Amino acid sequence: MGNQYHEDFYAWTQSQALELRHQRSWFLDWANLAEEIESLGRRDQRAIRHQLTRLLKHLLKWVYQPGHRGVSWRRSIRQVREVIADLIEESPSLRDYPGEQLPVAYRRARLGAIDETGLPASTFPEHCPWLVEQVLSEDFWPEA
Repeated sequence: MGNQYHEDFYAWTQSQALELRHQRSWFLDWANLAEEIESLGRRDQRAIRHQLTRLLKHLLKWVYQPGHRGVSWRRSIRQVREVIADLIEESPSLRDYPGEQLPVAYRRARLGAIDETGLPASTFPEHCPWLVEQVLSEDFWPEA
C-alpha cells in the first residue's frame, strides 16, 4: 500500500476510500492516511491566507488607485470575500485564522501592490490600516 501511495496517488486515494467505506481497517495505510487528513486542514489554511492576501492587495489598489476602480475590481473583491466566507463556513474552527494571518497577508499584499501599481513603497502603510472584520465585511469599501 505504501508503494501505491508514492507511485499512483490517485489510485491510492480510491483504494483507501473503498476500504474505509467497507470498514476494512486491516487494508488501510494508516500513516499516509493520517498525513493526508492533516494536509487537508493545512490546505484550507493556505487557501484562506492566499485569498486574504489577494483581498488586501485589491483593497490597497482600491484606495491608492481610485482612478482605476471599476466593475471588475468590485467583483474581484466580492468574490474573494465569498471564497473566504465559504471556507470558514465549511470549517468554523478557522474563524479566527484570518485575524491571525492578517500581518503576514498584509505584508505580502503590500509588496504585491507595490509591484503591480508601480507606486513607491512609501505610498502604502507598513501595517494593515484595517481590522480583519472590516476587510472581510461585504459593506467595507475603504477610501484614502
